[in-house]
Amino acid sequence: MDHLADVKKYTAKVDEAAVTGMAKTYALVMSKPDTRYVAASDPEEVKRVVENFCKKKLGRKESDADLTAVVKAQCEKMKADRTKSRITVYYLIAEHFKQLSMFHPK
Repeated sequence: MDHLADVKKYTAKVDEAAVTGMAKTYALVMSKPDTRYVAASDPEEVKRVVENFCKKKLGRKESDADLTAVVKAQCEKMKADRTKSRITVYYLIAEHFKQLSMFHPK
């Protein structure tokens, strides 16, 4: 999958280094069909993204309700796409919080 092309469908200015870093960080997740995509309509999946990505990875301290709203808003941007790439969803969330630079390769 071309992660860069997918991200470009949803945001005008793409941080290519961040996409590359995310692809490397989440290579294992993206290699499995059942974890490659975010099931935005599944409340448990949205909760996992809030817990594992927003809180653990990004270190966000907002309320669960606020973080859930951010995750859902990013998924809403992608609603025309039945398969929501995890990299793209994570990218949009990190972009929202202005934390893309943390994914730049060291």
